[in-house]
Amino acid sequence: MPAAMPETTRPPIQLLCMHGAGAGGWEWAIWSRVFTARGVQVRAPDLVAARSGLAATCFADYRQQVRNWIGPDADDTPGALRVLAGASLGGLLALSVAAEVRPAALILVNPMPPALILPRLSGEPYPEIVRWGEQRSIAGTRRVMPDADDAACLFAFRRWRDESGAALEQARRGVTVEFPQCPILVLASERDTDVPAHVSRELAVRCGADFELLAGCSHVGPLLGVRAGHIAERAVSWVLSRLA
Repeated sequence: MPAAMPETTRPPIQLLCMHGAGAGGWEWAIWSRVFTARGVQVRAPDLVAARSGLAATCFADYRQQVRNWIGPDADDTPGALRVLAGASLGGLLALSVAAEVRPAALILVNPMPPALILPRLSGEPYPEIVRWGEQRSIAGTRRVMPDADDAACLFAFRRWRDESGAALEQARRGVTVEFPQCPILVLASERDTDVPAHVSRELAVRCGADFELLAGCSHVGPLLGVRAGHIAERAVSWVLSRLA
């Protein structure tokens, strides 16, 4: 691995994080602390419903929001190297804009796969609104976060939100993307039942990405589990080495 460029000579690095369905920028809190401690500026905005309401919000609405975060009016430091990171639905959003916005690097955490990655994700059709916020429970939160401690479960339980079924259904049916020409890191959780690790591995092969299997992690474990800080440290080290 090449030696990292000295902090005094490396251009500023900005990490823009895209959260998963039913969550918010809050799910990147641990990563934000770790990256900030290593001198990386971090933004983790919340996706919001379209003006026509959550039920009418589609994948393209979310994609446009992400594109706006990176546009000419974005709060960026001139000359900074931009790194995109996305988890689950946010991973697919990040990948869908990457070829257009040309980030310096891309990190995908258990990303929903784009079209042409087989097998496709399965499941019952989503309702118009997925009531993850309205019907949340601490027991249900613990079930989806088996590798998190009680404090993290309570933190997430208080913040889950409802989600657009249309956006999720469109993502699951397959979104066509163009792979970017930049360093890519794909992190896949061994115990992910939403996006199986072998699907993420195939994506990594298709786009020429570095791949890491995270033993014992759940779907949200890389961001919210007991190993989240350690995983974030490895991710920021990867960024600094690849952008040296």
